[in-house]
Amino acid sequence: MTNSAGATGLDATTREAVVELVIRGMHRGAVTSEQQVLVDRGFAMTKGPLLMPTPAGTAAAKAATRLLAAGDEERALRPLFDKFLPINHQLRELCTAWQLRPDGTPNDHSEAAYDASVRDRLDDIDNAIGRILRRMSEVAPGLAQYRVHLSASLAKFDDGDPSMLTSPLTDSYHTVWMWLHQELLLLLGISRAEDERLEAELVAGQMV
Repeated sequence: MTNSAGATGLDATTREAVVELVIRGMHRGAVTSEQQVLVDRGFAMTKGPLLMPTPAGTAAAKAATRLLAAGDEERALRPLFDKFLPINHQLRELCTAWQLRPDGTPNDHSEAAYDASVRDRLDDIDNAIGRILRRMSEVAPGLAQYRVHLSASLAKFDDGDPSMLTSPLTDSYHTVWMWLHQELLLLLGISRAEDERLEAELVAGQMV
């Protein structure tokens, strides 16, 4: 998951813990001994039942994962990231469609045909991200785990657990996708603002 370059001053366990916390955004539940080290070093803070990264923790995760700027790995991964962003937009639209009907009312999932139409759209998205992840994993092998986790979430969803598509409280398809997205931003050193701008440009370009 991590790139040791730039991780000066962090042992492997602390590096893995801070990167995982930043990728996931937060941890809910009992704090592990590894996570307590993050708190002690100022990389994380507790807020009620949540453990969250501090700015120092985010900076440490960026330093630990960032690919060498203009290096071979970054040059190989960046065009794949550009292919990822329009698919990211499609998934966000699909998740909205799963939660809300076209008229803006909440989807109570009483109409099987509508839900099935949304699920059918997910096949194209899942196939597309699978192809991209295979190529990304040749550059950053740690990214291969996301294909496994996405497939597991989708299988649970298809087995009848509706929370496994969009719920933020489970390792849902959308949750795992967000982890992947965050790790890509860390690897490439891309800010959220730049990410949003680039996605908008790429999606608009597809519409021309």
